[in-house]
Amino acid sequence: MKKLLKFLHELGTVGLMGAAAAQLIYATHAADLGPAEYAAARQGILLMTKLLLMPSLVLVIVSGLLAMGLHQPFHNADWVWIKALMTPLVFEGTLIAVQGPAQTAAALAARIAEGDLAARETLQGVLRHETGGLWVILVLSTANVLLAVWRPRFRRRRSEAAEKLADRG
Repeated sequence: MKKLLKFLHELGTVGLMGAAAAQLIYATHAADLGPAEYAAARQGILLMTKLLLMPSLVLVIVSGLLAMGLHQPFHNADWVWIKALMTPLVFEGTLIAVQGPAQTAAALAARIAEGDLAARETLQGVLRHETGGLWVILVLSTANVLLAVWRPRFRRRRSEAAEKLADRG
């Protein structure tokens, strides 16, 4: 069960980070397209969010929480708890700063393609929000991967420091 959960967690992380990076790249390069093509590109980005980013996020969260609950050594590992504390940031960041703006941007791009030029200003603000959200998700996800690979032992360091202080006294 432990290996299955680890595999699912890593698979979800690959999907989450890959979707976020692809969405960021696609959104950046789609800006040079004409209105109709841009609207189609935004629909593609929205599909990427719905079909890859969000399911990957759910897989990461569920597999991570199950692994944490079922694997006894994780219960006292500080790095696991740090990852758990970052989970709401990744979850809410993805919902609020990525999925929501992707939906809004797709709708605004469709309006612009239909000739509503007033929607351009609103779209620019939404795109800034989406881009910032994607970067935050990528940074938090990278930090989670680093914690999982590095697995720092904060308690041992505190204990060693306390022992050194005790030896001096």
